[in-house]
Amino acid sequence: MSDRKAIVMCRFSLTFILALSVLTLGACRAGVGMSFEDTSVSEGQLAASDAPASSDGIAARETVRPAIAPATDASPSDLDAAMRRGITFLVGYQNENGSWGSPTRTKSLNIYAPVPGGHDAFRGATTALCIAALVDTAPEDPQVIAALNRAEQWLLEELPKVRRADGRAIYNNWAHAYGIQAAVRLLNWGEQTPERREALVALIENQIDRLARYEYLIGGWGYYDFNAQTQRPSGNSTSFTTATVLIALREAQQAGVAVPEDMVDRGIAALLRQRNPDNTYTYSSNFQNYRGREINRPAGSLGRTQVANVALRMWGEDELITEAMVVEWLDRLFARNGWLSIGRKRPVPHESWYAVAGYFYYYGHLYAGYLIGDLPPELKPFYSDHMSQTLIALQEDDGSWWDYPLYDYHQPYGTAMALIALQNCRNDTLPVPAVADRNVDE
Repeated sequence: MSDRKAIVMCRFSLTFILALSVLTLGACRAGVGMSFEDTSVSEGQLAASDAPASSDGIAARETVRPAIAPATDASPSDLDAAMRRGITFLVGYQNENGSWGSPTRTKSLNIYAPVPGGHDAFRGATTALCIAALVDTAPEDPQVIAALNRAEQWLLEELPKVRRADGRAIYNNWAHAYGIQAAVRLLNWGEQTPERREALVALIENQIDRLARYEYLIGGWGYYDFNAQTQRPSGNSTSFTTATVLIALREAQQAGVAVPEDMVDRGIAALLRQRNPDNTYTYSSNFQNYRGREINRPAGSLGRTQVANVALRMWGEDELITEAMVVEWLDRLFARNGWLSIGRKRPVPHESWYAVAGYFYYYGHLYAGYLIGDLPPELKPFYSDHMSQTLIALQEDDGSWWDYPLYDYHQPYGTAMALIALQNCRNDTLPVPAVADRNVDE
């Protein structure tokens, strides 16, 4: 073979290999993309989506939705036993001063939490969640009553002291939102005296005022300000924090406490701006021009869409967030639960696929429980059984649930979220027999 022919053959071979490599890489990327979105279901389990086409391609970017079979391992007795163990854990884990959680149990990489404000906010939010869980699940149990009396006193004294930790960390918004929900539940629990009611209503009004102070300039709420760090935060509001606050404000309004309508309108508008045509939600407002990023896709939004759906439905957006849409995203949550669970217990935030963080696991199930509890009788048992089967299997040996190692807050807040979700999903409305026959010091 001449040198010229050899050069031609070499060029042809290199071109062929390069083309083959490009095609192979493209096929691999397509395959990986499908596995990211559909790891929990086989092709035979997928049904066509009703999502309309969109000029930006977002609504059409996932053309299938999962179909799930009935749960097989859920039973009322198992549910009662798991909830009793969770309630017992919370009662036994309460601090002496009535709160839950502490800044101990650090690890190599700890969430940024300026002292003391960051931990005041974490403890306030965690305590409020535990109060809500115990009122919801075992309000008449003697040991729970004692725990709630201590917790209520702590909440009344300490929650008004929670403030923004520094210019950047605004974790206090979580404490204000969950604090409102805890106080609303306490209004209908315990000794009904005018003085006690007045104190609880004053606490709710105080927390609403705090949320007004820390509403972001662009509308909505978040927990960081990495921009100008202004008095009214100049950072990016997040879809899920905004939704959490809107739920708390709606519950306050339903309890008869006045809520600023203009603030609610701005919050709803901020949440709707972050909603995509396929009913995913961007992580935060700075992603509104980058809606195709992985964190904003269906897999990344799996733990956020539930809370946003709850908030919008509570504020009257039923025509937008229809029952069919709620059911679709419950299907997604349970069919792709293993996907969301990949991030569970990972120590680094957002290190899982599609930037999912561990702390979205029980958070997502908490608000899925709200949606399940509101389903009509013919639909509720199907999803209640899935919730029970999913969460019972993940309960720890000590009775707790947790998804992200956050100092010493993760076990109480995770347990509280799981208990509220399970209670909302019960197919009866009876409180769970709790810990009256158990010594929590054992």
